Amino acid sequence: MKVFVTGATGFIGSEVVKELIRRGNDVLGLARSDSSQAKLEAVGAQVLRGSLDTPDVLAKGAAESDGVIHLAFVNDFNNYEESLKKDLTAIKAMENELVNTNKPFVNTSGTLMVEDLGRPATEKDSSANPVGRAEDEILSLSYADKGVRATAVRLSPTVHDVQRQGFGTILAGMAINSGKAAYVGDGANVWPSVHRKDAAKLFVDALERGKAGSVYNAAAEVGIPVKEIAQTIGDTLNLPVEKLDQESGKAYFGWFIDAIQQNNPTSSELTQSELDWHPTEASLLEDLKTFLSDSKNVEALKNNG
Repeated sequence: MKVFVTGATGFIGSEVVKELIRRGNDVLGLARSDSSQAKLEAVGAQVLRGSLDTPDVLAKGAAESDGVIHLAFVNDFNNYEESLKKDLTAIKAMENELVNTNKPFVNTSGTLMVEDLGRPATEKDSSANPVGRAEDEILSLSYADKGVRATAVRLSPTVHDVQRQGFGTILAGMAINSGKAAYVGDGANVWPSVHRKDAAKLFVDALERGKAGSVYNAAAEVGIPVKEIAQTIGDTLNLPVEKLDQESGKAYFGWFIDAIQQNNPTSSELTQSELDWHPTEASLLEDLKTFLSDSKNVEALKNNG
């Protein structure tokens, strides 16, 4: 199978490309720079030069392939609405080329669009307020009614390995630069997590066996309490761990105050059953400990503070 991959040199995309090739597929990766092209060629992928700003190129890539995994997104949160418009345009450009072919299109979404349900969110749950990336998910899945085997993978907010732990790394940086780890209230709210290699396998599983119109949750861990994450950071760095009220939490976390209080328990039971996906990589806390046990990483976070 020839698979077109956007975001092919990103944190998750680079692993997706390797997994596709490992399973015997040919990869056509989108590259917007010479360095990205070189990375793709180094692992044996073909290259299509372009970006989310070139929908005609995206359409060409989809038309020339047997399936698409769409991971690219412009993470410009100062112009978030513009980023969403680009993504919607990109999805339309690619999926319009797949209409009535039954070819697979795997879109990227997030578990945070379904939170605070009072129970772990499942693959059957949908956003009560479908804006932002939820709108992208709805658009991509709508092509299941147009002869596209469209699916979506909802990523946990903490996709991790030993060099990067999503929200965990952000909390660690704040702890290092403030001299203490912290959480708000009782810290019992949870974040799901997934190792990037496990996430990459899920994207390829969805491409190969996903059912049209289905959502799959990339959540290896249903939910890790924020207090436990903060305690791990404090213990590993030998820093105090402090419980903060709302006011002091705002002063400590700043722009991150809303995220630190999100409660996003997420089940992947249906995903594991339907796609035979079974995460095997290290946990978030294991990777976080390994990362923070390296003085070079700690120094880098201090310098970025």
